[in-house]
Amino acid sequence: MNGILIIDKPQDFTSFDVIAIVRGCMHERKTGHTGTLDPMATGVLPILLGSATKAQELLPDTDKEYIAEFRLGMTTDTLDITGKTLSTSDAEVTREQLEEVLPKFRGDIMQKPPMYSAVYKDGVRLYELARKGIEVEREERPANVSLLELTHFDEAAQSGSLKISCSKGTYIRVICDDIGRLLGCGCVMTSLRRTRACGYTLDDAVTLAKLRELAPLGQAEALVKPVDSIFAHLRSVRISEKQTVRFRNGASLMLSRLSSIKNAEDGELFRVYGNDGVFLGLGMAELEKQSLTVRKRFDQFN
Repeated sequence: MNGILIIDKPQDFTSFDVIAIVRGCMHERKTGHTGTLDPMATGVLPILLGSATKAQELLPDTDKEYIAEFRLGMTTDTLDITGKTLSTSDAEVTREQLEEVLPKFRGDIMQKPPMYSAVYKDGVRLYELARKGIEVEREERPANVSLLELTHFDEAAQSGSLKISCSKGTYIRVICDDIGRLLGCGCVMTSLRRTRACGYTLDDAVTLAKLRELAPLGQAEALVKPVDSIFAHLRSVRISEKQTVRFRNGASLMLSRLSSIKNAEDGELFRVYGNDGVFLGLGMAELEKQSLTVRKRFDQFN
């Protein structure tokens, strides 16, 4: 089975837990994901099935969108509510004060990975060191936050929620912690829900409970989206019968004979469809050679 299954990941499940369940329900050994979600997080988790797993290295770095809930007046070792409490304070932050600091976390920012993260340091995962009580220096990393909006704030409870759209690898926990540091009262993330990833939203997702219900009835396959849906942002080209044979044999195609391709950029990727409409894979424009070369085949698993 080839395609993408969008799961609404439940809380306290790891991404690998989800893959194991999907593998059993779909009877597909070859599975992968497009990026992990922490166990406490919920929401959109695209699972790649069969030949779709070959898309991992070509996935677009599109923004991911989250709804993050937070609480002021508290810090923990994990930067979220699941960690060990390090400090508490009687925060009295107003909505106006909170709104004033948010612009500092929009656009291109630098973040220091939290100790409780999967980042490697000298060949060891940071969370492995953190569990031993070891803290090491971490280099800041660039991130981009295209949207950071305060959607709710309860001044009495000193808690609220943020809508965040950001680049791959952005730590939402760190944003919350940094906001708390800037306000001088501390802040922890209390929940995180991913609402969009790889162009898919919660409207595309199915719960694990629903998947388990439909799988024995033979109805789970209808939930699988076609492989090419993950490349919907790319331009497409449909080729002739002879060109289809050439592409399937790994040969390049002359751009001058592909009338539907206009003003191609060097290195631009295209979704390539055969004369029968079947998605063959991705082709890459090479202007120096004036050709469309095979970047990745998806019509067969190899």
